[in-house]
Amino acid sequence: MQVEFGNKELLEIYTKGHSPKCGFPKSVIRKFFMRIESFEAAKDIYDLWNSASLHFKRLKGYAGRYSVRLNKSYRLLVDIQWQNKEKTIGKIIIKKISKHYAK
Repeated sequence: MQVEFGNKELLEIYTKGHSPKCGFPKSVIRKFFMRIESFEAAKDIYDLWNSASLHFKRLKGYAGRYSVRLNKSYRLLVDIQWQNKEKTIGKIIIKKISKHYAK
């Protein structure tokens, strides 16, 4: 699937490999790159749903917003702009890395 960035800071991390102002642990940045690769390799939404390690979930209360696990504490939030009426193929827009309140 196609990937775009809706967040300048995350685009900077992706293009330069780091961002001085991001403050995320290196392990989170590594997982961020891995998740982008997973998105780019996915043929459709089912590739993401079927990958248990992604913990790919639709967020309630947001149209087209999804969450992907980076680690126990951080999630990558993305929007999907659907490109077909079946809502199986779309453009993934990277929105932000969010602190998740896991124990």
